Amino acid sequence: MSRKPLDLPMQVAKAFIKDMRAYFAEPNAVRRCAIAAQQARLLAEYAPGRKLRQQDVVELFQEMKDHA
Repeated sequence: MSRKPLDLPMQVAKAFIKDMRAYFAEPNAVRRCAIAAQQARLLAEYAPGRKLRQQDVVELFQEMKDHA
């Protein structure tokens, strides 16, 4: 089943990229988890009805790493 892509405002998308870069630059695993959790909460506001986990955000970060 395909899902409709998220329609994010530009400022939210830019914040995602900024946090993604911070995630990969952070050597501390606990702080990386906090960054991903924060993004999961923010993105959940734009994905009503979808369950977005911290691990989902980490996977998004991994997939987008070479594209940002």
